[in-house]
Amino acid sequence: MVSSDGCMVLEQLKSYNVVLASKSPRRQELLKGMGLDFSVLTKDLDEFFPDHLPPTEVASYLSRVKAEAFREEELPENYLLIAADTVVIVGSAILNKPGDIAETIGMLGQLSGKTHTVATGICLRTAQKTCVFTDFTEVDFAKLSHDEMEYYAQNYRPFDKAGAYGIQEWIGFIGITGIRGSFYNVMGLPTQRLYNELKQFISEPKQTASETSRIDL
Repeated sequence: MVSSDGCMVLEQLKSYNVVLASKSPRRQELLKGMGLDFSVLTKDLDEFFPDHLPPTEVASYLSRVKAEAFREEELPENYLLIAADTVVIVGSAILNKPGDIAETIGMLGQLSGKTHTVATGICLRTAQKTCVFTDFTEVDFAKLSHDEMEYYAQNYRPFDKAGAYGIQEWIGFIGITGIRGSFYNVMGLPTQRLYNELKQFISEPKQTASETSRIDL
């Protein structure tokens, strides 16, 4: 007998007004691919974080900041808000979004021939509770030539992407030699992990945010 568990979860989620707090077309595409009905609601925020925060905790910190930026009256009735933030970590440094061609080439140079970590933090929020978690993927890059980095920067202009690249674009096809973890996490949303977290989140008793909030790093 085939389990209907997946369909049951999607049916249960229909009782919520799911809101994605992200302008990212990649996150929207991935959430649609998961079969969720949702609306998009965003705010322009300065993505600052404390200097003392370990790099592995930055994504979860920023996802929570994004989720908590909304007042209750700004959200639909019976909402389930999904906020996310993705960072690229090289050693102890975080690579943000590049501002121009030169910064793109510089960041790609830092990734070239090395292994880096992509961390996506996600905050789930309802009126009753909050859950925060982070998913990590290790990505291996081959040694890239200056011509390859310049070609990608000029033709794809990845100024909206942390770490200055999209794994689903040309640079991913020719430059990435391996990954350990979720491919979709590198795109901005760890879909399998998110599905399991949503499944647990909506099945838990409705309590206060302080009682159910957790960070899983």
